[in-house]
Amino acid sequence: MDRHETDYLVIGSGAVGMAFVDTLITESDATVTMVDDHPLPGGHWNDAYPFVRLHQPSHFYGVASTPLGSGRIDEAGSNAGFFELASGPEILSYFEQVMRERLLPSGQVRYFPMCRYDGEGRFHSLVGDDRYEVGVRRRVVDTTYFKTSVPSRHTRNFAVADDVVCLPPNDLPRRASEHARFCVIGAGKTAMDALVWLLEHGASPERLHWVCPRSSWLINREVTQADALFFEESVGGFAAQTEAVANAESIPDLFDRMEACGFLLRIDPTKRPGMFHYATISRNEVEQLRRVDRVIDKGRVARVDPSGLTLQDGSHFPLSADTLYIDCTASAVDFKSNATHPVFEDGRITIQALQVPNPCLSAAATAYIEVHYDDDTERNRLARPVPLPDDESEFPASMLGNMLNRGVWTREPALIEWVTRCRLDPFGGLVQGADRSDPRQAAILDRMAANLMPAIGRLQALIAEGEATR
Repeated sequence: MDRHETDYLVIGSGAVGMAFVDTLITESDATVTMVDDHPLPGGHWNDAYPFVRLHQPSHFYGVASTPLGSGRIDEAGSNAGFFELASGPEILSYFEQVMRERLLPSGQVRYFPMCRYDGEGRFHSLVGDDRYEVGVRRRVVDTTYFKTSVPSRHTRNFAVADDVVCLPPNDLPRRASEHARFCVIGAGKTAMDALVWLLEHGASPERLHWVCPRSSWLINREVTQADALFFEESVGGFAAQTEAVANAESIPDLFDRMEACGFLLRIDPTKRPGMFHYATISRNEVEQLRRVDRVIDKGRVARVDPSGLTLQDGSHFPLSADTLYIDCTASAVDFKSNATHPVFEDGRITIQALQVPNPCLSAAATAYIEVHYDDDTERNRLARPVPLPDDESEFPASMLGNMLNRGVWTREPALIEWVTRCRLDPFGGLVQGADRSDPRQAAILDRMAANLMPAIGRLQALIAEGEATR
């Protein structure tokens, strides 16, 4: 049994854990022990499919101290005209570099990959007999509360006959050439990525089926660029969203308004989306996905066999026996069971979303608050978890949580200065550094300011109306 002491025992070295520790050691002299069952830092990026990319621009993902990417604008592909989106291998390399060149050389961090946390300060090696016990002087930090699930690791919830090929998207590039037809199962961004990959690599739409039990509202990537080059698109997009909220008569009306102003997109304009997970997409990708017209939207899959698909309601859809099925049904977050929980407790930190959908900023802000405030009551006042929405009805609480946290931070001079300087929150710095001598920027800022308080009041009313109808 290897025994040692540490100030913080951090469970997980994914993006959330890395962002937390990076800020913690920047702002304090604390010692940290990090435990993760992956071979490399980066968490679920170790298990990602090879064609995955960030939803958001690289320049505000990762840890606060170290830039990701070169800040270039893509000139080709479905992201052309926007800031680069790091690939899975790029992100893994980035986090390995941060660990090797930033965290470990600090002398404050010990890192234990390929180890499983057992609780009570104990963990063990997954490849050897070593066991460890850590005396934690301050807190255990749980970075796994989001329960991130990826296709290559999740448990499939439908049956597959032995003579059918059904695989996660990780294996799609290797196996695609063996099949004439493809059926992508899943409604989320992973399924969309798989379909776009197939289309971009020459699969004709008539060779594709898409099992999509519920369609999704999608954030227009134009509004996420968060750079002075895209001031009108990003800050202007938020101003338009705030105005839409302030004037919404109902939650469906709110989403219609956000679509009308270009903040949201949907793939099939004839179908009302039933899901909202903050997935982000470009108009180019939407146009690609609209080419797929063989969409099965009658329910979830119960069984796949050589004759085709059987849904949970018993309906059957015959498909060719040479079809390759791609399982994209893993949920990035367990939305239904992931209820919010106090971030700061005696001896424990449970990292959650403080600004959705920015997990890295949320984790870094949690570390800053931990270091610079002395009382957990005060810390929790500054770090109120924001619920992650699953559908339209849950979005108002999510947006209101973002706005209320930001409002509380604004009244803390040192905290808000740190946030607006932090590279993980380029939007705040973009607003603060706006050029009011530019009539277009001034008009956007005035529009945002005029609608901010009405939007907060309207969100509170929409939440109350939703609760009354449940």
